[in-house]
Amino acid sequence: MKKSHPIRRTMLAAAATVSGIVLLISLKPAGDPAAASAQGGAAPQQTAAGQESPQGGSAQQTGTRTVTGDVVKTEYGPVQVRLSLSDGRIVKADAVQAPQGGTSDQKTALAVPRLNKAAVAAQSADIDAVSGATYTSGGYKKSLQSALDKAKATGGGSGSAGASGTSASPKAPAAKAPAAQTRVITGDVARTEYGPVQIRLVLAGTKITKAETVQAPSGGRSTQVTADAVPKLNQEAVAAGSADIDAVSGATYTSGGYKKSLQSALDKAGG
Repeated sequence: MKKSHPIRRTMLAAAATVSGIVLLISLKPAGDPAAASAQGGAAPQQTAAGQESPQGGSAQQTGTRTVTGDVVKTEYGPVQVRLSLSDGRIVKADAVQAPQGGTSDQKTALAVPRLNKAAVAAQSADIDAVSGATYTSGGYKKSLQSALDKAKATGGGSGSAGASGTSASPKAPAAKAPAAQTRVITGDVARTEYGPVQIRLVLAGTKITKAETVQAPSGGRSTQVTADAVPKLNQEAVAAGSADIDAVSGATYTSGGYKKSLQSALDKAGG
């Protein structure tokens, strides 16, 4: 076929057109630049959101500490309140000591839970007395107030303390003195008309944390007298921190022997 033949010229022109189209397709970008730009910008935004989520979701940690109020003596026995505080607010209230023995057991079981709830709700010692437990309520409020005073003195009272209360909480443990060594001291046996009396004390340093009778009069009426007197004497010993306690009515001999053995235990302890 001649080079100048019309069919040959047509075929060459078609081939050139197809080649041009293929070349243009191969040079076209794989994706839309605007879409690629949008996709590239979305990734940093997702990363930033991922970093903010855990930071915003975790609440700032606050220290929880425990403050124990003073022992308050009442007509029916000692009362002592312990508070758990977080960020300067009362989160829990407990009665470490409360009147026991006889009808006091029932009154304490009725009154203390209500007083504990009232302390947490009020965030102060301005709480109502429980009907039928006037003395226990009064002692509770006084011990509660002393605990709140101690909490404020160390930088975090009850109520909303904000940043001040938050920063004070972690510092509180550093201010505490080293834990006192716990010792168990047994007093001498004291002879009474109705039988021997002997006392054993548990002390933290020189402070009485627990008192119990190793021996006490028993048999006949003495069993009842001992059951009534000894719990009261034990409570008095812990509350007073000394042998200067009152005798229990109707248990004069047992009370006298108790005080003698208690004093001998304190002498051994050096208190």
